[in-house]
Amino acid sequence: MKTFLSVILLLSLTVLAKAQSADTHFGLKAGLNISSLDVKDGVDFDSKAGFHIGGLAHVHLSPHFGIQPEIVYSEQGGKDGEDKWKINYLNVPVLFQYMTGSGFRLETGPQLGFALSSKIKSGDIEQNIKDDVNTVDVSWALGASYIFPEAIGIDARYNIGITNVNDAEHPEVRNRVFQVGLFYQFMNTTRRK
Repeated sequence: MKTFLSVILLLSLTVLAKAQSADTHFGLKAGLNISSLDVKDGVDFDSKAGFHIGGLAHVHLSPHFGIQPEIVYSEQGGKDGEDKWKINYLNVPVLFQYMTGSGFRLETGPQLGFALSSKIKSGDIEQNIKDDVNTVDVSWALGASYIFPEAIGIDARYNIGITNVNDAEHPEVRNRVFQVGLFYQFMNTTRRK
């Protein structure tokens, strides 16, 4: 795990260094989350709705390849009947993008999530369980996006949790999050990237 985090940190620093000399465009994004929790050898937490909001830096490396690091606040978790498990993260994905040149992009990459809060709500009673959740979550993102000539785009992404959300070894709990949203990229509007 420490090796993986070191690789992500090194990759992020490389991207930031490259961003200073490459064609870089910053932007804002927001959208809907449909999240659930996959429980190994137990009852899964079904989907619940939330939102995400944050910023991005699209680094254009070549006509067809780019890297897009983001910083995103994300409401995640799941529900089991009347019970809701709400976990809020500050997520830092680093996405490798293939761009067709027509505005369409395919993207994949790792994501680090830092747990900001964790609560279980049952009826009107809400309990803070932040100490029962790992502070760092690692997941892998797969997605696609399209940016219009006006620099407004739409994206859809599925984040597959790799690490155990639960601070205890058993049961193993992993995040599953589908995201759809809009983004705005500050750029020359005569070019699609």
